[in-house]
Amino acid sequence: MFDSLKNAAQKIKTEHELDVFMRHCRRLLSARGEANSAALAATALEAYGHLPDSAQLRFFELLAGEFGPDPKTVLDAAQRYAAAPTAESLLQLMQAAEPPRQELLRRLNRAAGGTAVIVQMRRRLLRSLATHAELTAVEADFLHLLSSWFNPGFLELQQVDWNSPAQLLEKIIQHESVHAIDGWDDLRRRLQPDRRCYAYFHPQLPGEPLIFVEVALVPEMPEAIAPLIAKHSAPIEARHYKVAAFYSISNCQPGLRGVSLGNFLIKRVAERLQADFSSIRSFCTLSPIPGFVQWLDTPTVAETERTKPALRERFMSARKQLQLDSVRMHERIAGGWTPESASAADRNALLALASIYLCHVAPTEAGDVVAKFHLGNGARLQRINWAADVSRNGVRQSCGLMVNYRYDLHKVEDYHQRFLEGEVVHTPGVARLAR
Repeated sequence: MFDSLKNAAQKIKTEHELDVFMRHCRRLLSARGEANSAALAATALEAYGHLPDSAQLRFFELLAGEFGPDPKTVLDAAQRYAAAPTAESLLQLMQAAEPPRQELLRRLNRAAGGTAVIVQMRRRLLRSLATHAELTAVEADFLHLLSSWFNPGFLELQQVDWNSPAQLLEKIIQHESVHAIDGWDDLRRRLQPDRRCYAYFHPQLPGEPLIFVEVALVPEMPEAIAPLIAKHSAPIEARHYKVAAFYSISNCQPGLRGVSLGNFLIKRVAERLQADFSSIRSFCTLSPIPGFVQWLDTPTVAETERTKPALRERFMSARKQLQLDSVRMHERIAGGWTPESASAADRNALLALASIYLCHVAPTEAGDVVAKFHLGNGARLQRINWAADVSRNGVRQSCGLMVNYRYDLHKVEDYHQRFLEGEVVHTPGVARLAR
């Protein structure tokens, strides 16, 4: 009895807090709100901060309904434009189609700290999309606005080094998502002169890295990750810097998922390194293939149907060598398979399948997400490395394989366009693996 009364009281309290917040939102959207938006936005965001998780979801539902465009107004404007496609009628259509929730978010953003709150709002919204499809249009509006507000032209590129504030260094350790940083000694090594870390920052989120990339300055293109992240290795002298290898890129703000940041970051860092070190002539990555094992274990092979007969035959023979129709790769790995224990025939089969996966599947919906990122960013598929990451996660996701993607700053636009047209630019060495 007591629990039911307590729950009822909590529900009433939650509904009251949501009602208060929504009144602030409606007032903010009014003409009076336009005149005093900063103060009203601050009041509204303070009220939002008191909302429990369930009330935040209800707020998104109200954004989808009450703060969506009026269908009749949009239809009337569309018919007027169809009848007379003038600049004026087009403008009226655009104004009618824009949801009031976009203006509400713009005005909320006028409060001090408003940008950070809206990023957190989207983080909460993204968690709800899988079970609340009606919020898709709301999410599109959030993404549209944040993509404008976080345009790379507004971002600040900074090098993170050992003299950076301790709070920032802690965030680098916390958000490293590719190769975990094992404490302060590990971080110190990654920030020494032959290892660099660069991050994007936004003026409205001071001290909060949006995304950062780690770079190794080395004599030659790396073929394994362990030497790059060995925390007790000795730094090399600057005269030996020939290659800048991007070996990790991490997003720090889940609320900015889908906002293009990483591609611009890599290019800007490459340009800075080229200016700082004349000896560096080559820019590449050492990247995982996180979707490879999952693709190997996918029952359908539709992605290879458009390839040449010889390639399809190699695909089938490689799968047969690995017995993938009877034992899935993740089961073999769970049973103790490692790259070091693989036979030469199994090694050749896996390298052939990796070549097919990256060269022919990458442009499709089933393509590897990391491959799509770098190839879509204008990189060339340079080399596939065997036993390059023998960590538990590296074997579980990629069979221990890693990839070098090379960035030729003079050709990235051409390679980017070719990838959009379905072509993966790759070296003859990668192609030979599938023969």
